[in-house]
Amino acid sequence: MDRRKPYLVGHQEFAALYGVKAQMVSQWLHPSRGVLDPATALVVSGVRYWPLGFACRFGRTTPRPKLLNVRYKERLMAQQGEGWEADFQDQLPPIIGQKEIIELFHLPSQGALATRIAVGNFPGADWLLSGSMLWLLDTVLRAVPELRASARSVSWDVDDQVASALRAGTYDGPGSKVLTRGRYTQ
Repeated sequence: MDRRKPYLVGHQEFAALYGVKAQMVSQWLHPSRGVLDPATALVVSGVRYWPLGFACRFGRTTPRPKLLNVRYKERLMAQQGEGWEADFQDQLPPIIGQKEIIELFHLPSQGALATRIAVGNFPGADWLLSGSMLWLLDTVLRAVPELRASARSVSWDVDDQVASALRAGTYDGPGSKVLTRGRYTQ
């Protein structure tokens, strides 16, 4: 099985690629600006993430071209480990965050998951982007036997309908919509 994962960026990494503050990415997303189409992003746990290939091409597609910080791109790729550079969100494998994991296992609270993560009894995140942990769906599903073996009160039963929806890109449960924050949200 190919363990390489696609390179991704969140708001902070996207902004750093162009030497601007993270708030600028939100401004680019605003309909009045029409600079960055929200449909280009993958939404995970209510937050947008972009394939690195798209983010790197973005600067050349705007009315006022932006210069890519190639050194930052290289550093970002090194931090994420061996991977590949996707251009479009439909090229990405199923990627999940804490909200999707809670729904996948019908966990009683976010605290149950947060505790597991904090004490190291949950698979390590595949990405840490803009302060958020993200996992490949397959990383989490492969860990189910270990999660069950070490469980005290949570059964760690996978909801097959949620897993199928995540895999098919049709998931519309918690975390599937962008959390609105700030002045320039969309």
